[in-house]
Amino acid sequence: MAKGENIFKRKDGRWEARYPKGRDLDGKIKYGFCYGKNYHEAKEKVMQCKAITLGGRPAPQSVIHRRLAFYCDEWLQKKKKKIRESTYIKYNTILEKHIKPRLGNCHPQGLTADNVDDFTKELLFEDELAPKTVHDILVGLHGVLRYTATQLPGYSVIDINYPQEIHEEMRVLSCDEQEQLMKYLLTDTDPCKFGLLFMLITGVRIGELCALKWSNIDLKTNTVHIAATLQRHNTTADGGSQTHIVIGAPKSKKSIRTIPLNDYDAALCRRFAGRDDAYLLTGTENYMEPRTLEYRFQKYTQECGLEGVHPHTLRHTFATRAVEAGFDIKSLSEILGHASTTITLERYVHSSLALKRTNMEKLDKG
Repeated sequence: MAKGENIFKRKDGRWEARYPKGRDLDGKIKYGFCYGKNYHEAKEKVMQCKAITLGGRPAPQSVIHRRLAFYCDEWLQKKKKKIRESTYIKYNTILEKHIKPRLGNCHPQGLTADNVDDFTKELLFEDELAPKTVHDILVGLHGVLRYTATQLPGYSVIDINYPQEIHEEMRVLSCDEQEQLMKYLLTDTDPCKFGLLFMLITGVRIGELCALKWSNIDLKTNTVHIAATLQRHNTTADGGSQTHIVIGAPKSKKSIRTIPLNDYDAALCRRFAGRDDAYLLTGTENYMEPRTLEYRFQKYTQECGLEGVHPHTLRHTFATRAVEAGFDIKSLSEILGHASTTITLERYVHSSLALKRTNMEKLDKG
């Protein structure tokens, strides 16, 4: 005997009420069940469960049947107006290459923490992606799920377990290696060699160096203004991959900064100064992109006998020399363009054994 929607009297005398509590990954409805001594008790219990499950609001059928790929696309379009082009490209690549191919056809209501854990393991052990890359992908997924929760009644955001990142110690040039490299760069110096030398004495990022023009250097005040970065970005479209150069704002607001030049730095700049509209690395109106600079730097380091270094090594070396010279961390962080001093301390400060010994000797009261 049935009375009302999905409320039945069982053979054992109890009343059973059934309600949709969600969907599995394929979209099939999963039901919950409530029991009561009579019809009214069963109905009251099922109404409470529905209120908890759907937040008191029924979900339209058109919304219920939408798959995760739909919310991925909507989330990205919402973000597009608020983020830089480079960030948009990064998110789009994450969605198209990783999230949508594996999870896009799933129904959000059926997605569980175990499914996300399996997705993480596939990225780590099948695709063999670095923990940092997987972390970024999961951050994008979390953003999509948070957006989905605002659009789908009763949907709760899944807790995501992020893989532990392993920070490898960055290569830093010793004082002898630094002197060796500077001597090489000051021999038959061309704009590219000078640009790398400039990176070593100021700590600018490779993308910032590629975007730097002589108009950004003021030799009256001995300062350099960093306001742009140059990067090559990958885009995924129509099943293929394309790349293009983007010259835009640096990584963060703190990255837009003015760096003071000491007398030695300023003298070098005066020695090799070019036209205001010329790029530092080329001496012309044409830019040099990061991967070309990396290729040139590899050639230079091989010629002067240095191993295991790349352009970013110069930035880390600058930070380490600054600490050894007694820089306060706040000033160094601002010169490097970091969002906080924590980044400076954890990733860019590499204390030498000699400096550690000097500090230990300060404790010698004998």
